[in-house]
Amino acid sequence: MAEKPEFIFMDGPVLEPKAGCDWADTMVLNPALFLDDDNKTIHMLFRATGPYPSKNLKGKADPYPIFLGYAKSTDGGNTFVADFSRPALAPKLAYEEKDMYITNLYGEAVLNYANGCIEDPRLFKIDGQLYLTVACRLFPPGPYWEGDKRRDNLPDWAEDPNNKIGKLACRNDTVTVLYKVSIDHLKSGNYDEAFAYVGPLTDGNLSDNRDVFFFEKKMVINGKKKLVMLHRPERPYNFATCEKVMNPAVFIAAADEFSDFVGPKTTHKLLIKSEFDWEEERVGASFPPIDIGNGEWLVSYHGKQYPGYGYTQSFMIMKEQPDDFPVITNRVSERVIYAERDWELPDKFLCPCIFTTGAVVMDDTLIMGYGAADEKVGIVKTSLSDLISYVRTFDEKGNRIDYGKR
Repeated sequence: MAEKPEFIFMDGPVLEPKAGCDWADTMVLNPALFLDDDNKTIHMLFRATGPYPSKNLKGKADPYPIFLGYAKSTDGGNTFVADFSRPALAPKLAYEEKDMYITNLYGEAVLNYANGCIEDPRLFKIDGQLYLTVACRLFPPGPYWEGDKRRDNLPDWAEDPNNKIGKLACRNDTVTVLYKVSIDHLKSGNYDEAFAYVGPLTDGNLSDNRDVFFFEKKMVINGKKKLVMLHRPERPYNFATCEKVMNPAVFIAAADEFSDFVGPKTTHKLLIKSEFDWEEERVGASFPPIDIGNGEWLVSYHGKQYPGYGYTQSFMIMKEQPDDFPVITNRVSERVIYAERDWELPDKFLCPCIFTTGAVVMDDTLIMGYGAADEKVGIVKTSLSDLISYVRTFDEKGNRIDYGKR
C-alpha cells in the first residue's frame, strides 16, 4: 500500500511583505502559479495588502485594500523575484456608486466587483487561453485579522440594504470575478494590458462565494459540451440541489458560457460537504484541477477547524463520466499538508494556516505555492506520481482501501 509521499518545503518563505511598499507591506500571500511555455519559468500572482489612510472613509481604522502582485522563478520554484514597483492588478477604490464601473472584455460598462479588493488568485487555461479568477469585494475592509472588518468603509448609501446594488453592497461579501490574461503583457510588465475584465461568476446577493475556478477542459453534460466550475458558497443552502446543505460544502457547476454562471442557466450539484474533524468549519477547493490522464483529475482541497488544526490541505481524484458531471473516486480523509514550521504558525491571525492556491508540474514534480500564516508565500514540492498513488489508497468516502481483501 502506498504511503504518504515526502513533501519538501523550502527553508523559509519565498516572498514576504515588503517594508515601505504601501500596497504590500503588511501581507503577501496566496499565490497563483503558471508554467511558461518554455517549461522553465514559473509565473506567480500573489495577494498583497497594506494600510491605505488616503482611502479612510469614516475615520475608523485605515482600510486594507487587496492587490495582486507579480513574481517569477527561473530555478524550479526555489526562489522568486517579485516586482514591488507597482501592483499587477489593483482595485479602483471608488466610493460613489456612479464611479464603480469598468469596461469589460466586450466593451460594456459594467459594475466593477473588484473595486475594493482582489483576493486569492487562481490561474488556468481553457481552450489555450489563460484566465484568472479572484474573490473581490466592492469596498476595502479594515484590518481584517482583527475580526470581521468588511463593513468599516461602507459609504452611507451602501449601508442601506435597499441600495441599488443590493445585499452584496451592504454586506460587502465577496463575488468571484473572471479575467482574461495576456501572459506576454504580464511577463513584460505591461500590466495595464495584461488583464481584461470578463465579469462575475457568482451572485453576491445569493451568497459570499470564493475558491472558484474551472477544469481546464469542457465536458459533455446533458448532451452538450459545458464549462465546469468548482465553487464554495458561504450559504450553500441557497443553492437548488434538491437538498438543503447546512454543512460547509463545495459545489460543482456547469454552463454553456462564462456569463451564464450568474443566473438560472447554470446547473449546480453538491460535490462534497465537511465530513472529517479537520473540515468542521470550512471546506473548499484549493488550486485548479490537474489532468492526470484517462479522464481523471487530481483535485486539491482545504479544510478549516479552529483552534486546533487551522487551515490544512488534502486531495481527491475525480473521474469524468459519459454525459454527466465527473465524480469522486478517491478522497483522502487525512490532513496531508499542514502548518508546522515557525513561519507558518499564528502571528497576526490566531489560526494556523497553509492555504494552497497554485501549482505547476515540472517532469514528475508537483510544485505548490501556498499562503503561510496568511502573511507570507511558501513553496512545497512532492512527486506527483507518488501523491496520486497515495490518494488511490482511499475510496470515494475517505476510507483506506485494504487491497489484501480485494
